Amino acid sequence: MKKIILTGDRPTGRLHLGHYVGSLKRRVELQNSGEFDKVFIMIADAQALTDNADNPEKIRQNIIEVALDYLSCGLDPAKSTIFIQSQIAELCELTFYYMNLVTVSRLQRNPTVKAEIQMRNFETSIPVGFFTYPISQASDITAFKATTVPAGEDQEPMIEQTREIVRKFNSIYGETLVEPEILLPGNSACLRLPGTDGKAKMSKSLGNCIYLSDTEEEVRKKVMGMFTDPGHIKVEDPGKIEGNTVFTYLDAFCRPEHFAGYLPDYSGLDELKDHYRRGGLGDVKVKKFLNSILQEELEPIRQRRKEFEKDIPGVYNMLKEGTETARKVAARTLDEVRSAMKINYFDDHELIASQSDRFSR
Repeated sequence: MKKIILTGDRPTGRLHLGHYVGSLKRRVELQNSGEFDKVFIMIADAQALTDNADNPEKIRQNIIEVALDYLSCGLDPAKSTIFIQSQIAELCELTFYYMNLVTVSRLQRNPTVKAEIQMRNFETSIPVGFFTYPISQASDITAFKATTVPAGEDQEPMIEQTREIVRKFNSIYGETLVEPEILLPGNSACLRLPGTDGKAKMSKSLGNCIYLSDTEEEVRKKVMGMFTDPGHIKVEDPGKIEGNTVFTYLDAFCRPEHFAGYLPDYSGLDELKDHYRRGGLGDVKVKKFLNSILQEELEPIRQRRKEFEKDIPGVYNMLKEGTETARKVAARTLDEVRSAMKINYFDDHELIASQSDRFSR
């Protein structure tokens, strides 16, 4: 069986460090690993419209932002197929067929859906499209017969729902679809990077993000304003590492060589943490260290983005070509699904012949 990746992002804004450590950086590594036969990267604009239907311009404007973030991080159109979800009608048709395989109560039990509904205050007025987006996601994954979905841990319930749909479809109609597996970040600190304010999730709507396209000064200001240990008031006070956003970011981004370059007084992160715990280490010093690390990580991304921004028509053409390639793949899967469901009436010559015999008697 071929090894195929499908992953993507909702174009509701520029991508941030949470996206980067949660899946984007890993996607680039997987793309370049040579281990996968195909890599499909989707800009999920149709899914974004499920809770932004009253503001389509927001989605329209952010298509290019996400595409630029992809390219600047190292996703390569020569190695990965980057496409726009709404431009592939086959995905909508697959979603419609899969809806018959999922109950309302099962969707209501999906932890990710429940959390997202609560976060958006949809409890009393849930848009149907938003409520059923796990089914749409199953359509996206199965259309490309993805075997691997790189994602954060919050997406595990969604992938499990896809597997259930695949098993149900195959049990009724015969082996047609492929069950995917989730690929979680290897670094536990990257599973869910908190916001700069210490809130559990980095979110555009909460205004607690560091964006991949932020300027050097914007990153510095956000890092220096990060939530730390509220009890660590004086430098000599003992500090807590747990729940301290700055140290969570260091867990995600810091490498041993960073100490030689930016903080040679310490041999490594464990020694830095020990000093903070016992007191005598100020937050400003640790934040400056983190800022240096993030600037080193983000500067090449910023520079590549500037280059791609010089040819926006070329970026749109890349998206168009990728979408055309992806549509052909999705169309082949849809043909197989129709055949398995026996609704390929005009291509079913056996059906036409048998009906001809039936009415000629």
